[in-house]
Amino acid sequence: MHKFNPENRKKLDSVERRRILPANQILEDFFLKSEDIMADIGCGIGYFTFPASSIINKEGKVYALDISESMLQEVENRINEEKIHNIITVKTEEYDLKLPDQSITYAFMCTVLHEISDKERFISEVGRILRKGGKMIVVDWEKKETDMGPPLSHRFGREEVKVLLQFQGLKTINEKNISDMFYGIEATK
Repeated sequence: MHKFNPENRKKLDSVERRRILPANQILEDFFLKSEDIMADIGCGIGYFTFPASSIINKEGKVYALDISESMLQEVENRINEEKIHNIITVKTEEYDLKLPDQSITYAFMCTVLHEISDKERFISEVGRILRKGGKMIVVDWEKKETDMGPPLSHRFGREEVKVLLQFQGLKTINEKNISDMFYGIEATK
């Protein structure tokens, strides 16, 4: 299974990535609200965490979740530098997100699902922390050859995601093309 190497984290914030994967626009397109309690699952360097923090007010929270200690340390450093108070970092395991049942309203994962071996188990765990009526957003690579990204054989197509979400009891309510390389799917619990 293809896993992103944390040593390549500089690739996670570049002019090109901001062009093809505009964080603020994606969060707006999938209706992140100021009062949401968000889990940025596989947050990496906080590419979506920090824009989400700006949208969410003091009553909401952003949980920055990752299995990589070095990625979380980068997020912590920036939280401290910028004196941000609504982001909480959490070191997770792949199938244990370490948050209480039904504790979030907005579960977000970008370019994460294709890295997971047992996708049903993973989506079930995300569903566990999501409140009834909450949203789950999956942004991932289109299942086609592109100049960047994981090998085609490791990509998980949008139709496969919709079937997986439906199997887990979630209802797809919104689907978007994000540049020519990514898709986004929004489902509710």
